[in-house]
Amino acid sequence: MKKSAAIAIMILTAFIFLSLNFSIYMLFTRRVVDEMTVEERKNAISLEDYLPFADGTRAVTVKSSLRFSESDRLPVLDGASALYPVYASVAASVYPEGSVIFEDGAFSDGSAVQFRNTLRAYRAVADGDADIIFCAAPSAEQLGYAASVGAELELVPIGREGFVFIVNEDNPVNGLTTEQLRGIYTGKYKNWRELGGADRMIDPKTRLAGSGSQTVMEHFMNGEQMMTGRMFGFLGASVGYSFRFYVEAVPREHSVKMLAVDGVYPSAENIKNGTYPLVTEFYAVCRDDNDDENVRRLLDWLLSDEGQELIEAVGYARIK
Repeated sequence: MKKSAAIAIMILTAFIFLSLNFSIYMLFTRRVVDEMTVEERKNAISLEDYLPFADGTRAVTVKSSLRFSESDRLPVLDGASALYPVYASVAASVYPEGSVIFEDGAFSDGSAVQFRNTLRAYRAVADGDADIIFCAAPSAEQLGYAASVGAELELVPIGREGFVFIVNEDNPVNGLTTEQLRGIYTGKYKNWRELGGADRMIDPKTRLAGSGSQTVMEHFMNGEQMMTGRMFGFLGASVGYSFRFYVEAVPREHSVKMLAVDGVYPSAENIKNGTYPLVTEFYAVCRDDNDDENVRRLLDWLLSDEGQELIEAVGYARIK
């Protein structure tokens, strides 16, 4: 066989292989995987919907005894997507109008509110680009980065939220035990019929490393190794995890439902009264060497009756 013919066959084979993979992605995988880029994912909760001081904003305002003025040095607020409604509401209640600058779909550099999401917010507070971030507990890697730049983080618990598991609304399974959920993610359970569901493969979804929900999930697994994927899982029925507020607040193309865990549904009331078993704290986080007076005043306010009223009004549970 001539060299040119062999090269042509190799190119044709590669083209067929790539075309087949692309076709599988478009027909099957694309329908069930999270197609959002990092940029799209961080905007899953609309920034405009909770924009402080904007007409028709969903940001909550409470009567506050703490009010910063335009002449004050304003702590820069940042944090997780699921907690953006919280710190946007903090700014709406405590900060002066004009301190939040939002242009062309993003916060400007001089704005007192930013939005970097958990993955970048922990880096921002460690580097001093943000004063207070609102997030779930940090991952080992995020703590390691802070230590590498000489920063020790102070985590102030300010509220509580339910960590939830979600499936398609058509899935007949309505609840699982903690043991069954861990079993799904270790590979012990491979088919929904083993758990009272249909005869379909279980397709367990994970989140980005360093995201708040992924860090909580790693704690939930209690040291057990998680599966990173299952061959042909896209042909089955998915299960994933997130936080209750995020699931309820973000509109989706396909409807999902939250599962009861150990027989308790993750309603707001069950999270508040502590009967739902997977309740986690979220934090206002700053560098422990940040001695800015207004940072300390704002942290104290978040734990006051007024601050806790705001946490509850947004849709989370009080820490107290």
